Amino acid sequence: MEMRGSKARARGLRARRIPKPRVDARSALGGAVAGGFLAYLFDPQRGRARRHAASERSAATVRRAGRRATRALRVKAAFARGRMRGLVHRLRCTQARELDDATLAHKVESVVLRDPRIPKGQISINAEQGTVFLRGQVGSPELIEELEQAVRAVSSVRSVENLLHLPGTPAPHPRGGALLGR
Repeated sequence: MEMRGSKARARGLRARRIPKPRVDARSALGGAVAGGFLAYLFDPQRGRARRHAASERSAATVRRAGRRATRALRVKAAFARGRMRGLVHRLRCTQARELDDATLAHKVESVVLRDPRIPKGQISINAEQGTVFLRGQVGSPELIEELEQAVRAVSSVRSVENLLHLPGTPAPHPRGGALLGR
């Protein structure tokens, strides 16, 4: 039972409103556009060709979007793969590999004896368990210090035993070693 107006108010009940149908301008415009589009697609003379063309265009758009997405994924994957390889390479390179004594001596010779001022024939370089021994005779105390610093700068050198001496002075003895023949 539905009551309206003053009878409902007299009984303390609220009157229920019945909405009136309204025509909204946006709805009318949307309906007109949809109707025009359907008339365009279902035209008896050209509708079939228009539907076919629209279907082909839609499929081409989907294919293009798929190719773009696939390419973007490939680029991102290649970038990530390159970053990962670079990280692995950096981690491997930071761990210096242990050189054997002969290789270490050759490395020190090739790095230190590049300088043309150094008398190569008067200096002997050898290595034992990562310690490099410099033996021989050079012309100045500054050159002795310079050679020792250059050897210390070579990677994989643990320590340097500098036994170089000036002409006319006796050769120093290695630390902790006893004199042979005494």
